[in-house]
Amino acid sequence: MSTAQVAPETRLARPKRADARRNYEKILNVAREAFAEGGESTALEEIARRAGVGIGTLYRHFPSRQALLEALYVNEVEEVCRSAQQLDGADPWEALSEWFERLIGYLATKRALAGELLNYLDLDAPLFQECRTSLYAAGAPLLKRGQDAGVVRPDVEFLEVMHMVVGIAKIPTTDPGQIEHILRIALDGLRYRAEG
Repeated sequence: MSTAQVAPETRLARPKRADARRNYEKILNVAREAFAEGGESTALEEIARRAGVGIGTLYRHFPSRQALLEALYVNEVEEVCRSAQQLDGADPWEALSEWFERLIGYLATKRALAGELLNYLDLDAPLFQECRTSLYAAGAPLLKRGQDAGVVRPDVEFLEVMHMVVGIAKIPTTDPGQIEHILRIALDGLRYRAEG
């Protein structure tokens, strides 16, 4: 990852050839949607079919279901971490709010992936620890920047905000708009307001 590296043993090398890279990315994109829709019942054959590749191509890139799940999980974390860097020059409050909105989207996908990955890995597995560390390393500077700019309460720590956002992401609902609305209300509570 760009902000904090996930150890090499937790991910497969991305292909170097352009056509192989395209197939790799197509498989990951389709797998993200398929696992979000079907969860554990999603067949690898269905992912290959939807990606427009043969099952052999899928297995060349991802030798097992676990390898595909791990690569997808790490890819999702990398995207959220990259988005923090892309927001670096934005207004401190807008950057923080937008990053947490992106994080909520990631957490929805993560729930499906993590549920299945726990069939293979322990909750304290290096993959999960390294991804958590990367997310914290990406988001904590955004909170600090907001605090330094005087737009975020100085009495909160990043870990507290993460617990709040993760808790919101776990609220059972069929309407993703409701989660976003609750997040906006909660984030508004982080705004600094001068006493008086």
